[in-house]
Amino acid sequence: MNVIVLGFGGREDVRIQAERLLPVIEHYAQITAVDFGGEVDLSELPADYVIVLGGDGSILRAARQMGRRQLPVIAVNLGKLGFLADVSPDELEPVLALAEKGPLPVVEHLMLDCGLIRNGEPVLQELVLNEAAILNGPPFGILDVEFTVDGEPATVYSGDGLIVATPVGSTAHSLSAGGPILRKDLEAILICPISPHTLSNRPVVDSVDRVYEFSVRRPQEHTMLVADGRTVATVLPGDRVRVSRAEPRFRLVRPPGHSYYRTLREKLGWGGRIRSKWQD
Repeated sequence: MNVIVLGFGGREDVRIQAERLLPVIEHYAQITAVDFGGEVDLSELPADYVIVLGGDGSILRAARQMGRRQLPVIAVNLGKLGFLADVSPDELEPVLALAEKGPLPVVEHLMLDCGLIRNGEPVLQELVLNEAAILNGPPFGILDVEFTVDGEPATVYSGDGLIVATPVGSTAHSLSAGGPILRKDLEAILICPISPHTLSNRPVVDSVDRVYEFSVRRPQEHTMLVADGRTVATVLPGDRVRVSRAEPRFRLVRPPGHSYYRTLREKLGWGGRIRSKWQD
């Protein structure tokens, strides 16, 4: 079994944990690359799994680094929340022991292609796991974002910006902006306005098998296109952002005993007990 180990080298705790975990990994697998700087070309390295050490941010970086070749990811949570990074450091060895015996169960998740069109020509293409968003900067005025679906005008969102998220991304920026939680394996897309000026502009869940475009009527100096938390372009007058289903799928190993609602309970702090109407 061949594995690639990735993480974010800017965090000291990741490097400390990596020093402890690398011998454990080497006991079960051949490590073909260790990269904490996001610089290694993964396109042709032999690997059955990618082990990501860190939090959800590390997973987003790993998905971007893998590009069109999305390998199964064993996500080891060294962060605080970790909706995607769901394997604790102590669980890694049992998971690797299972992988040595046979393929681990993998859940595939939707990814999006996000393109920027300028003067009629595509100038940028990003593969997105969480979301693409139009966000404002100084002087923080209201943005008017024209939104179309399959070329048909849908609405104009007036507010602080707009998020187009995958089900995986529904628990990220979109959730903070008031969007709903979508089950991660749904084939759907979430359109979530940020602080809409019109109360009737609510988050919308739609089919991913459509082409979504948005443009800003009067972008300001620091109006940005953001992909998975990274600023990828400054939006200029006339620019259009196009979002559609991507062919690659993000492939996440599901550890034994882990489930979707267990993750929600633990990560969102869902607790308490249900009381019937007959109880005091």
